[in-house]
Amino acid sequence: MPTPISQVFERLKSENKLAFMPFVTAGDPDLDVTKDVIRALGSSGVDLIEIGIPYSDPIADGPVIQASYTRALDSGISVSGIFEALKDLKEEDLPPRIVMVSYAIIFRFGLDRFLEKCVDSGVAGLIVPDLPGEEAHEFYTQVHGFGLDLIQLVAPTTPRERVKRILESCSGFVYTVAVAGTTGAREQVAGALLEQLEWLRQETELPLAVGFGISKPEHVEPLRKLAQGVIVGSAIVKFFQQIADGDLDRDAVIESVSAFSTEMAEAAHSA
Repeated sequence: MPTPISQVFERLKSENKLAFMPFVTAGDPDLDVTKDVIRALGSSGVDLIEIGIPYSDPIADGPVIQASYTRALDSGISVSGIFEALKDLKEEDLPPRIVMVSYAIIFRFGLDRFLEKCVDSGVAGLIVPDLPGEEAHEFYTQVHGFGLDLIQLVAPTTPRERVKRILESCSGFVYTVAVAGTTGAREQVAGALLEQLEWLRQETELPLAVGFGISKPEHVEPLRKLAQGVIVGSAIVKFFQQIADGDLDRDAVIESVSAFSTEMAEAAHSA
């Protein structure tokens, strides 16, 4: 049965467009702002929205997202509070929401309980960057049992035999890491990424979405014939530092995020 995420990619494929997915940290600076940002993104033409659940031990996050997670944790954010905030948005006409979350958080929360909360709050899929490989298939089966997608990450340094195993426990799309290293804005798309996308295209029929280092509209064009989506995190999350620094108020930051996301979505959707 098609999932909300797969339906987005099918629609965009028929329109010869790439998907654009922005990332925001839940609770930076608070959950009311997070809800307003998600609503603003929904009005900016984005196709999917990735929501990071803050974690004290960064996995693949660069300094911008690490700082954002720290601000959210310092404000007293909780997993239950995040789910309650997302539930408030469940009935609204918004793009599918995907949570990026540490497996350690899921494990402590309780696997079935966590997945039940995802369904109850309108989450469409999960990205679990520290999911142990030996547990991936079992968890994938559990996730699918709740009607959710489990999106897996593939890095440039991932051995190709391991990539093939990862793809067996992946749905929705493949999160293709653009560069070796942590998240963060970079100046250009690496040639090695294009080679990896060409290889992945032969290995799976799942859509390929590229993240880590994508930060400008001009980063989209080199990916157009090889990828089906682009993901932007640090370039958006850095706007929220301006609230912490007192440089901009919340409304101004939300407006900036919306304007940037509109520009990125237009780049992704241009034929």
